[in-house]
Amino acid sequence: MRIVVPAGGIGGARFLRGLKAALGTDASTGPDQATDHEITVIGNTGDDITLFGLRICPDLDTVMYTLGGGINEEQGWGRTDETFTVKEELAAYGMKPTWFGLGDRDTATHIVRAQMIAAGFPLSAITEALCDRWKPGVRLLPMSDDQVETHVVVEDEQGRRAIHFQEWWIKHRAALPASEIISVGADTAKPAPGVLRAIRDADVVLLPPSNPVVSVGSVLGVPGIREALVDKTVVGVSPIIGGAPVRGMADACLTAIGVQTSAGAVAEHLGSDLLDGWLVDEADSDTKVDGIEVRSRPLYMSDPETTEALARAALDLALELRGDEAR
Repeated sequence: MRIVVPAGGIGGARFLRGLKAALGTDASTGPDQATDHEITVIGNTGDDITLFGLRICPDLDTVMYTLGGGINEEQGWGRTDETFTVKEELAAYGMKPTWFGLGDRDTATHIVRAQMIAAGFPLSAITEALCDRWKPGVRLLPMSDDQVETHVVVEDEQGRRAIHFQEWWIKHRAALPASEIISVGADTAKPAPGVLRAIRDADVVLLPPSNPVVSVGSVLGVPGIREALVDKTVVGVSPIIGGAPVRGMADACLTAIGVQTSAGAVAEHLGSDLLDGWLVDEADSDTKVDGIEVRSRPLYMSDPETTEALARAALDLALELRGDEAR
């Protein structure tokens, strides 16, 4: 069975780990590996940023580290057993920004990526090379090889201005009121090699509980990807429980684009043309969305067992809606 998962952030990475467990296999892919299941992850690159001459891809790396066993489990991002000597030394030199927590182990990944970029390799090839070390057990593709960056329009004492999403998210904790979220470069970007083919060949598509605006939303914003997905059976998992984000500050993102922070509103935002099924938490069991099959179940991914059960529920609903009992 071929499964495509557009994903970003901690929620997406943990859902993918549960999905691998639900399938009962590492779902490893590659020309020399024959498996019953194949998971292709279309990773969000809208959060990417260049700092200190290094190209940082937070969502790609979070998926890679989580599935490869190198993630800081307590945080959900960054490397385990991390140190911050390089960050401290940069601060001693007066280098800015100081708000981005660049760890020493993580920096090594970014140096490898920077060297490969300088040598002319596209992001898709670089990601594949990095995954050769981590062996995440999925095929991890960036949404595009073209540079796409999410910027946020804010207004404060400095006036109305656009800042990078990472500055708004990390430095300001999304506390600056945002009037607009812009995906710079998305309108001219092309899906990375393999993305459209993976969607075309997919049996089902699962949308994890990632941020619907700046994670899943960024992937859908690349021309051609959403259009390809609407022809597939797509089941999503709500990132909102009882009117609040499962984690993070997705509510601030939804407010910026004029969408209510509720499970039903997010499904309506994604659209019945895209979604066939939508899993909501039991707290939102009264949710109804025209044109979308809504089911309720516990959504908190509090441990490996509940995460696996959630992924299995999403997959089962997708197969049911597809009219296929294949496993």
